[in-house]
Formats: sequence, C-alpha cells, structure tokens
Amino acid sequence: MITTVQPGAVATTEEDSADVPTTSEGTGTGTSSSTGAADETGAPGEEPQGEPSDSGPKFDLGDSPDPADPGGQADKPCVKIDLLFVVDNSSSMKQEQVNLVASFPTFVSEMQDQLADAESLHIGVVSTDDYEYNEPGCTDTLGALVTQTGGEGSSDAVCGPYASGKRFMTQDDDLPARFTCAAQVGIDGSGDEMPIDAALAALGPDLAGPGGCNEQFMREDALLVLVIITDEEEDGSAGDPPQWFSAITALKGGIETNIVVLSLIGPKNPACKDAAEIGERLTEFTEMFTYGSVGQICAANYQMFFHDAITGIAEACGGFTPPG
Repeated sequence: MITTVQPGAVATTEEDSADVPTTSEGTGTGTSSSTGAADETGAPGEEPQGEPSDSGPKFDLGDSPDPADPGGQADKPCVKIDLLFVVDNSSSMKQEQVNLVASFPTFVSEMQDQLADAESLHIGVVSTDDYEYNEPGCTDTLGALVTQTGGEGSSDAVCGPYASGKRFMTQDDDLPARFTCAAQVGIDGSGDEMPIDAALAALGPDLAGPGGCNEQFMREDALLVLVIITDEEEDGSAGDPPQWFSAITALKGGIETNIVVLSLIGPKNPACKDAAEIGERLTEFTEMFTYGSVGQICAANYQMFFHDAITGIAEACGGFTPPG
C-alpha cells in the first residue's frame, strides 16, 4: 500500500508565500488547465484549494488481481505511471524548488484518491544540467536521476537508498521525505538550462541499460507524466518544439496520448513577467500534446496547478493504449 500522504506533511503557509508575487491566471491547453496564484491562494486566510479527502481508493499492490483474471490488470488501461520531474537548478530557482516540494504531497494524495486502477509509481528527478553533486558514476551526466544533492539552496543530503533498489522512488518509499530531498537540487547549476535535452537523456536508452544511472525507470507499458519546472526559455536544447515533440513521443512508441506534459514556466503574458522569462518554445511544445498543461512558475504555490492536472492524468490513464 502506498503510504498515505497527509497534506500537512509539507505545506506552504500564508507566511511562507507572503513575499512571493501574486500572479494572474495562467494559460493551459489539452484536457487539464492551470491557474495562477490568484486562484491558488484565494482570499487572505483561505486554505489552498485541492486538498484530498481521507476517503477514496488508494494504490494497493497487495490487493492486485491476478493478471489472468478477466477482471484483473489485463483489462485495466493504466496500472503503471512513470513521473519524471525536470527541475531547473540555476541561480534564480530557490523559491520555486521550495514551492514544488510543498505542493508535491497533495499531488500524490490526489492521484491516490482518483486513479483507482493505478498500482505502481516510478518517480524520478533530474536537473537541467550535468548535475555535479550526484553520486559517483552518475555525476556530470545529463539526465541522470538525482539520488543525492549538494550546493547552495539544496537539501544537501543523500536521498536514498530507495525501496526499488534503483535510482528512482516508488509507492513503497516515504515519498514526501524522499521527494523533498531529491527535488531540492539547489541553485549552483548552469544558466544555460537544457530541460528538453535532460528529459530526452533521462528517458532514452543510453542511461536505461543494466547498471545505467536510470536502469528500469521508464516502462513501455506505463503512462508517462513529464513535469518541467524552469523560469527561463528553452534555448539550451538542440532542435525546436516539433522536433522535441517527435523525440519524446517516439520514446513512448509514437503514442502521444500515453504522455502527459505539465510545464511550470513563464507563460505568455504573465503578470509576473519580471520574475520569469516567457517560455514561448516550451509553451508551444507543451500545447502539442493532447494532455499538455502550462502553469505559472511564479505562482505563490503550485497546489491548484497540480490539482487541475489530475483530471488530464486520469483521462490519459483511462485512454491508455498498451504498446504493440
């Protein structure tokens, strides 16, 4: 059984977000949509929206039916979800990393509540450059999953070992604690961010082989949820948005509806334009996906963005097309 995550495990209080600029409503396409800080925080003193209830279905590996059973896994469209978080680790990203880890427990709780058939999670974090603080063997490797952090603004800790015995988290880990460790990659990274190249490397075959930094992370029969968080335009990666779309889709057997893309970036015409560069290329890339959503990185917290994203994830999961 996945550990039930209580929203209070990591929370953003009004005091925590008081100095973060309030934003207007963000843009969003596909099935899920995003809102800015004005919708996320509500009136002063209001609790954030999207808190999970204590009831509802949970991931439960122990109660999983036999695959041969006509009512079992074979008839379920989506029983596995792989989540990859690509986190900008440049010098301007300290508060955004804090907001991400504060919003994560509610995100996982809501997936537990609403995706009744999903029974297995793989969760990984990569930075937008060659992460020098990673464990030996996976330093200076773009796209290598983060298992330990260092430098200014980081958790400065060894985040594993994970329950999988690999370099990614699963439902068997203490996810709030493990994710908080791995996602706070710090702000010592390159200012030439490469989120798309990092994602392609993380999901590609070069790091997936036996003994590789990302061995067994991405599964061909799992829904892929790609989360990009950066306050800069994507100028570092090779190619252009249509090429990125084709490359990511190819990694999932050419079935783009088996992919959900959630981009917390500087969207077009943001109220917080002085706090984030407008990510026009990342917006174009995200909007190419049926289940693509764009949110404002400078929002006071990301709980409402992730809350809204659950709808798109659930629909993508319900329509998941098995490979082959």
